[in-house]
Amino acid sequence: MLGSYSKHGYIMKVLVVEDDRKIASFVQKGLREQGFTVEVCVDGNDAYSRATRHSYDVILLDIMLPGRDGLSILRALREKKITVPVILLTARAGLNERVEGLNLGADDYLPKPFYVEELIARIHAVVRRATGERLTQLSAGALVVNLITRVVQRGDEQIELTNRDFNLLELLMRSPGRVFTRTQILEHVWGYDFDPQTNVVEASIRRLRVKIDPPSGSSAIETVRGVGYRFRREVQ
Repeated sequence: MLGSYSKHGYIMKVLVVEDDRKIASFVQKGLREQGFTVEVCVDGNDAYSRATRHSYDVILLDIMLPGRDGLSILRALREKKITVPVILLTARAGLNERVEGLNLGADDYLPKPFYVEELIARIHAVVRRATGERLTQLSAGALVVNLITRVVQRGDEQIELTNRDFNLLELLMRSPGRVFTRTQILEHVWGYDFDPQTNVVEASIRRLRVKIDPPSGSSAIETVRGVGYRFRREVQ
């Protein structure tokens, strides 16, 4: 999450599901200006397909959509145990609809019209709740990462990392066992404006392994051949 709202290092990826193209463009522009990676879709069926096939930090979900409506998408995602934070967006502000959405597993509810500043604040609020609001440190074996001071240590040894390498390590350590594709890593750490042919991910992974791994034993960062990379659940 870079830009003015960079509190967790990596860039937050947001799916905006909104069939009003003017509103969708407004939201996309406002979020991108603050460093978010944003995808927009205008159809409920497409939105459900993307949400089940790709990884997002937050989904902004309109209720009234062509194809599947927002509440049916939310219900289906929660039934599939997809726990990505969801903020419902709608021009209808009826109490019953709000209650139904929250009961189905929505994390927040924002009626239209709204200010982008409020939307961004609500995004960060639901992400903090989902990831642990007071999380200030990540650890795995002897490796300790302080998210406030951005200091990385293995035992008593302090490890110097570039900002990009730190953000990549943080991304992987926040979700041990989860496989991140090269494209997902590029989007989260380098942002949406990157060269897809670059080898920066591979180079950064190599540097991290040299710096954070013990002299002997398995690397903390595992290559999943043909897919991507993941941080091992158990490391030395």
